[in-house]
Amino acid sequence: MFAALGDETRLSLLALIGQGSGLSITRLTRGRGVTRQSITKHLGCLADAGLVRRVRRGRETCFVLRPESLEEARRSLERISRQWDEALERLRAMVEEDDGPSRAG
Repeated sequence: MFAALGDETRLSLLALIGQGSGLSITRLTRGRGVTRQSITKHLGCLADAGLVRRVRRGRETCFVLRPESLEEARRSLERISRQWDEALERLRAMVEEDDGPSRAG
């Protein structure tokens, strides 16, 4: 999921999809200066990561945001952030202990 979110084009596509109620490849390609094939590949990556889902509307396939996946990503990032905060706090405490007055100068 994070690999999919790490690409600027996919991130901008995700933002566009999140603004609509399902957008087709044609609408997502319009005005971007990127080929339909390229957009299709990026959308496939987003779908494989569970960030969007495909919905058939007549002859078109539209892409719809899966907000529960973004919520899962947010929770994961918060958990990682807490782990880093705790690790940095342990490091700070260790450094302060080593710099204490018992150190020979």
